[in-house]
Amino acid sequence: MIKRLLSYLVPIKVYETPSYTSTNLEVTWNNGSLVLDSKHTNYSHGSLEKVLKKGMQHIGYTTLKDAKSTLLLGVAGGSAIKILRNEIHNEGKIIGVDIDPKVIDVATTYFNLGAYQNFEMIIEDARVFIAQNEQKFDFILIDIFEDNIMPDFLFEATFIENIKLAMAKNSYILFNFMLLNDIENKLHKFTTAFETEAYKVSTLLNVEAFNKLVVVNKIN
Repeated sequence: MIKRLLSYLVPIKVYETPSYTSTNLEVTWNNGSLVLDSKHTNYSHGSLEKVLKKGMQHIGYTTLKDAKSTLLLGVAGGSAIKILRNEIHNEGKIIGVDIDPKVIDVATTYFNLGAYQNFEMIIEDARVFIAQNEQKFDFILIDIFEDNIMPDFLFEATFIENIKLAMAKNSYILFNFMLLNDIENKLHKFTTAFETEAYKVSTLLNVEAFNKLVVVNKIN
């Protein structure tokens, strides 16, 4: 409690560890909340949580509450599942995929990731998982970063086509982009893949200053 109160004056680090994908991870009390950061960016429960909320609000909390199946590509500290369960009150099946076992250990220890019901955590490369996947999902969140870098495979045609195959009818994708070099070209590669009558694409610009969000709705 003392650390939490003091964190309104200055951030207080409580844990640090090397990471498989992000050099290091830090758990910190900041303005009364426990957050997870990588070397250069917030990973969970800080500004990222605000970004994801805005995307989910754009889709609609009522819509997401009724989602029977959700796929989280990139879990980190679990901000997305926290919003889905605690704010949206979604009770459907959620599968989380993350390549970094260390970040999942941290999320379980400090952010109660293991306490959520009807949630399956898979430690695997998202590219491998989606290539082998045969399930359909009502909501897919893509939030994959190596520190503040977005892996190139996210914009490859094969990955995008596999994502399409994983979408149920009337489903949604929420893709979190960070404002990095060449982001417009990468954004264009992703959005143009959905420029057919089967999809509706919208973009939220300058979310929390450093992010863009792409929302894709499969309408038939």
